[in-house]
Amino acid sequence: MRPAGSSKARPGRNEGRTRRAGVPILAGMFTGLVQSVGRVLSAEKSEAGVRLRVDAAPWGHAPQPGDSICVSGCCLTLAEARSGSVLTFDVVAETLSKTTLGQLAPGSSVNLEHSCTPATLMGGHIVQGHVDGVAAVTSVQDDPSDWRVEFQPPAELMPFIVPKGSIAVEGVSLTIARVGAESFGVALIPTTLDRTTLRALRPGGRVNIETDMIAKTIVHYMRNFGR
Repeated sequence: MRPAGSSKARPGRNEGRTRRAGVPILAGMFTGLVQSVGRVLSAEKSEAGVRLRVDAAPWGHAPQPGDSICVSGCCLTLAEARSGSVLTFDVVAETLSKTTLGQLAPGSSVNLEHSCTPATLMGGHIVQGHVDGVAAVTSVQDDPSDWRVEFQPPAELMPFIVPKGSIAVEGVSLTIARVGAESFGVALIPTTLDRTTLRALRPGGRVNIETDMIAKTIVHYMRNFGR
């Protein structure tokens, strides 16, 4: 991932601005509250990387080309929208190499969220859709009364992962329940299990994670300007 202060676009991010009817639209921001689970129809190689088609039905939202959509934690620009529910995205090589999107195949499930507006309730936390890295699922306790999942992220991300802090896993806003030297754990409530892809997580799986923007800002400032 890009180092702090770099001007290069981060994987899973709209590069610059998109336009609708000639009007610039800023890259999206999300809350980590998944609105629908889509199903991958195809993931075909293209000149840009991969052309990803997702069936978003029965999502009640009708996005337009140029909109920012969070797809399992990655902010992607909608290239086409057909029949009201088939969404098409171009996923570039950099994003494929730094996220789980390169693993998607027909039938895969993905979490979907459209970008928020100034009038949107902030029910989760600020999620940019800029994936920081891919974490490995190390254990799953699938007890309905206490469902817990443990992850091992890249070591360089651990300074941004704090007890009771926020983190986005596959685009889902979660509270960190446990922090170890090299890993962290979360507890999943029934609503999250029912409305996202996280119920299917198993040891050995890989997930996109985005650490909390506020924690990253503080650590960056203290490392570079703190006295």
